[in-house]
Amino acid sequence: MATTRTARTAWEGNLLQGQGQTTFVSSGIGTYPVSWPARAEQPNGKTSPEELIAAAHSACFSMALSHGLAGAGTPPTTLDTQADVTFQPGEGITGIHLSVTGVVTGLDEAGFVKAAEDAKANCPVSQALTGTTITLEAKLA
Repeated sequence: MATTRTARTAWEGNLLQGQGQTTFVSSGIGTYPVSWPARAEQPNGKTSPEELIAAAHSACFSMALSHGLAGAGTPPTTLDTQADVTFQPGEGITGIHLSVTGVVTGLDEAGFVKAAEDAKANCPVSQALTGTTITLEAKLA
């Protein structure tokens, strides 16, 4: 069964001085302020499209890696994933770097890296972002 998730942003003003509120409609987890300075300079308590992409990517990748490891008979005890999305004003998103540290009983470093590479290639968010260079650092704790 297909699912659809919804978020909405209400924006006021122009790009440079304006600001908005992004609401997570489907989950109801909250409304968060967004602005150009938070995107291109310092966050100052506001979020950005890139931070939202980083959150989605780190969660999706972790789910894909967990699933792949379990399917291979080595379910993870823990996975700690960080996604760093780089934004360059005037160019856009110039790259995403995933870094994951895992605790996986019965798997060596090479096996973990291979599983992580597979998750990077096959998680739905990675697939949606194929126009962006995605790099990966994976290691066992």
